[in-house]
Amino acid sequence: MTSPELLGSTSAALSAVVSGLTPEEGWAPSGCSGWAVLDLTLHLVDDARRGLVALATPAGGPATSDAVAYWRSWQPSAEQDADVAWRTRVRASVTGGLPELAAVYAELVAAVGVSAGRVRPDDLVRTQGHVLRVDDLLSTLAVEAAVHHLDLVARLDRPGPAPEALAEVRRVLEGLCGGPLPTGWDDATAARRGTGREPLTDADRAALGETAARFPLFG
Repeated sequence: MTSPELLGSTSAALSAVVSGLTPEEGWAPSGCSGWAVLDLTLHLVDDARRGLVALATPAGGPATSDAVAYWRSWQPSAEQDADVAWRTRVRASVTGGLPELAAVYAELVAAVGVSAGRVRPDDLVRTQGHVLRVDDLLSTLAVEAAVHHLDLVARLDRPGPAPEALAEVRRVLEGLCGGPLPTGWDDATAARRGTGREPLTDADRAALGETAARFPLFG
């Protein structure tokens, strides 16, 4: 599966879940600590908008990061997490609620798909201070969408991300880890534990050895 296909299927699956939520479910807790489903949905809109802007922001070379290294700089402190959660809640509280955000997200996802089809995999683009190949950018967007799909349905009876999306998350996590993750973890468990959404068990720490100290691999 190509990167545009992976991002397209991952984002479409997530958008379908968002569009099927009721306004009341917007206040359910998500898998992101301190975030309700409504807050997370606003963040998804921000992610899609960032992807659209990045695809329209060509950059000179060389690339400064790739689909794995991009995440090494994503290690926010507890204070930064709390600040982002507060600002997101304030912004989410003045939106039109889930129906409005779902419609905006669907539009942005469609636009990102069109834009991704108009550039070449090796073209360089700029986002968040990084210069990335388009293929690598699309991977980062798919990984974020897959992880947040897990967050969105953490306490809701809705389908999770597709296997190919979770497989890409695992590939990136293993790149950050420098080796394979425990074989006893399925890909969803790898995504949750690799990003700190689920704590490591004693057995995990024994299997990971010294590598356990590096978890979460990104936040």
